[in-house]
Amino acid sequence: MGRTRYGHALTIGVDIGGTKVAAGVVAPGGRVLARVRTETPERSKSPAVVEDTIVSVVEELRAEYPVRAVGVGAAGFVDEHRANVLFAPHLSWREEPLREALSSRLGLPVVVENDANAAAWAEVRSGAAQGVDDVVVVNLGTGIGGAIVLGGRLYRGRYGLAGEFGHMTVVPGGHRCECGNRGCWEQYASGNALVREARELVASESPVARALHQAVEGDVRRITGPLVSELASKGDRACAELMREAGQWLGAGLADLAAAFDPELFVVGGGVSETGDLLLGPAREAFEHGLTGRGYRPEARVVAAALGNEAGLVGAADLARDALPTRRRRITRRSRRR
Repeated sequence: MGRTRYGHALTIGVDIGGTKVAAGVVAPGGRVLARVRTETPERSKSPAVVEDTIVSVVEELRAEYPVRAVGVGAAGFVDEHRANVLFAPHLSWREEPLREALSSRLGLPVVVENDANAAAWAEVRSGAAQGVDDVVVVNLGTGIGGAIVLGGRLYRGRYGLAGEFGHMTVVPGGHRCECGNRGCWEQYASGNALVREARELVASESPVARALHQAVEGDVRRITGPLVSELASKGDRACAELMREAGQWLGAGLADLAAAFDPELFVVGGGVSETGDLLLGPAREAFEHGLTGRGYRPEARVVAAALGNEAGLVGAADLARDALPTRRRRITRRSRRR
C-alpha cells in the first residue's frame, strides 16, 4: 500500500445519484488521486444492494490508499446528524441508517451528507465560489439539488433538510413528481424534464424534431439529456428550444431564491448545465426579469460550476476529513521547584 505522500490526510468521497455511484480518493485541496464509477442499482432492489455497491467501490479504492474516513453524498433528505437518509426520491432509501451500516462494515468513520451540499462545499473550497461567503448552489441532474452557504458555512437547517429547492412548487397542479407532489421545480428545469419534453416532441411526430427523431431512429426510449444537449450544441433548433425553455424555468426559480437568501453568487452545476450559455443565457435573462426590485438592488452573479461531475465526491471527502478529530499536542508541564 503506497501513496503515503499525503500522510494520514486521505479520505474517500462517494457521490450517489439516481443513475451512478462515483467514488474517489481525495487529498487535501481537492485533488482526486483515484476514481471508480459504476451504475446505481435499480431502485426496485433493496437498499442493501446500493449499500453493497458503496462498500465495493470503497474497498477497491482503499486497497491502494491509506484512507482515514469516508464521506457519502446522497441524493436525498439527510438528517441533521449526517447519519440517516430519511427519503431519497430516486433511490429506495426510507429512513435508512446509512452511516451506521457503512461504518460497521468498513471499520472507518463515515459522514453522510446531501449530495448537493457536498458539491456546494467543493465549489466553495476549491471551485467557482472560492472567496465568496454567501452562495446558493443549484445542481441540475436527474432532478434538482440545492445547497446554501451563508457566512462561509453550510446551512443545513434545523433538521438537515435545507436546500431542497427542486421540490418547490412552481406550477400548482403541474407534472407529478416522484416526491409525491405536483408541479415541483425539478419537473421543469432538470435533466428528467428535458428528456420528458424531448420524448413528447418526438412521439407527436412533430416535423421540427426531425434530427432528434433520426438520432434515435424513432425510439423515444433512447432519448437522453446528453443527446438533447449535444444536438442543441450542434445547432438543432428544436433541441436548442428545449434547452432554452429549461433555462427560463431555471432563471425564474433563481429569482425566487434570490428573494429568499440574497446571495452574492449562484453556482449552477450538474450534467444539464454543461451546455453553458445554451442553458445559462436564458436562465440569466429570466433571472433578471423575475428579480424582485430589479433595477434597484445589487444582482447576484449566475455562473457555471467549475468542478464538474467530481464536485460531489470531492466535497463529501472534504467534509469527512473536516469531521475527523484534530490531533492535539500533549503539553507536558515541567514541575517547578518551590
